[in-house]
Amino acid sequence: MKPGPCWSLYENGVSGILADEMGLGKTLQTISLLGYLSEYRGITGPHMVVVPKSTLGNWMNEFKRWCPMIRPFKFHGNQEARAAQKAKYLDPVNAFDVCVTSYEMVIKEKNALKKFHWRYIIIDEGHRMKNANSKFAQTLGNLYTAKRRLLLTGTPLQNDLHELWALLNFLFPDVFPDSAKFDAAFDRGAG
Repeated sequence: MKPGPCWSLYENGVSGILADEMGLGKTLQTISLLGYLSEYRGITGPHMVVVPKSTLGNWMNEFKRWCPMIRPFKFHGNQEARAAQKAKYLDPVNAFDVCVTSYEMVIKEKNALKKFHWRYIIIDEGHRMKNANSKFAQTLGNLYTAKRRLLLTGTPLQNDLHELWALLNFLFPDVFPDSAKFDAAFDRGAG
């Protein structure tokens, strides 16, 4: 069985947005995609899932429950705890498949995390990328490399063209590099 819309994005070789109402299974669809890649395609990572700090434990529990063959690790904690995690997991041997971390760690630990060429960078509450000028969006968009990117969101766009460009720029930076050109091309008031 193939894991829904996420699988379709993967099969077509594109990044994308999985957007639906809260509670409809974006977490499980994402975990099933990574499980499918691991079990049926032999692609074990490294993947990074960036989530709100309050949901770190839930993501770890869901991985354990639904895909126990995947080796996730939670990258979070004080400086001492993170140093131990880096020594154990962020070595050349890649003793993990999925790094589950928070928005704050993406910024604080950018020197350790940007060294990886991630297979997937998945952002829970992906609408946080709507502000292209935020430190989080700038750091993740400019310093991290990934073969594919996936945004999970239950919050729709607010009919703002620049917010749409910010999401598309994160997903497809080569296609949507310039907000001014995007705004000019899609400005409803033009011509």
